[in-house]
Amino acid sequence: MRFLNPKTDFAFKRIFGSSGSKDILISFINAMLRFSLEHEIIDLIIIDPYQAPKIQGMKDTYLDVKARSKDSREFIIEMQVLNVAGFEKRILYNAAKAYSIQIESAEKYIQLNPVIAITITDFIMFAETTKIISSFRLLEKDAFFEYANSDLELVFIELPKFNKTHEQLSDITDKWIYFLRNAGSLELIPQALEVEQPIFQAFQIANKANLTRAELDDQEHREIFIQDQRGALTKAIEQGLEQGYKKGLQQGMQQGMQQGIQQGIQQGIQQGRQAGLQQGVAQNLYNLYLEGIITSEQAKAQLEKLYASKSLSEEIYQEFINNLQSN
Repeated sequence: MRFLNPKTDFAFKRIFGSSGSKDILISFINAMLRFSLEHEIIDLIIIDPYQAPKIQGMKDTYLDVKARSKDSREFIIEMQVLNVAGFEKRILYNAAKAYSIQIESAEKYIQLNPVIAITITDFIMFAETTKIISSFRLLEKDAFFEYANSDLELVFIELPKFNKTHEQLSDITDKWIYFLRNAGSLELIPQALEVEQPIFQAFQIANKANLTRAELDDQEHREIFIQDQRGALTKAIEQGLEQGYKKGLQQGMQQGMQQGIQQGIQQGIQQGRQAGLQQGVAQNLYNLYLEGIITSEQAKAQLEKLYASKSLSEEIYQEFINNLQSN
């Protein structure tokens, strides 16, 4: 058997967001959030379930699944494979939007229900911790007590931090994360996962033998698109650093040599490294814009932030702002 890679938007939506995926989604959410018994999800409704080939031709790097539990809690579950500019803000925006649109302007705020956004990332988000699952809510910044009504919660699951083999899986949370990280490369369902009915059902949906030709083509196109975007990011970073280092080193050496050969060499190397790093960062942002991965407004916002924090010189900042404005 061969299975869809659940880290692609097509497969993720099909597995967790189809009309028959209710039991799968209930098991997954309960496993990721580790609710106490009285807060576990018993029943839910999948909002706008997946319908093939609805997502054909999509160019986004994510696609979410929305659900509402019997007690009116709302859940947004998405897979994010690329760490693109503005990603963190979009997560917060989507959760806040889902919260705010629950009522009309004349309705009472007490009718608002909690929103929990669960985001699975195929990259490291929080290098400062080894935790695989991180949860964020509104807290008082010094005493760390919760806001009186913490209706918004952001939960992140970082797949690259999970390295257990199927023999090491200890609970349903481990098993679901293993499924997300490895299902696309498996040929058989591990025994530890096969005994969990919702996960076994997820494997059945992901079985390529059950897909139409059009659905297989969609999956293949999405995997190619993701690989192309990853390649573009890597290339942009490499080119930006290389060009920035060369240009910065040359500029630094020229400035240094005017103050004396020995002093100029040392100063030129130091300034070249510093200017090269700044040039590389700015060039990287510009290349991402040229590749169509970020917009000019996103690139400008990042440049302004770097300039404001004195991480970019005025000369380099103005150079790349002018480049963006001229395109």
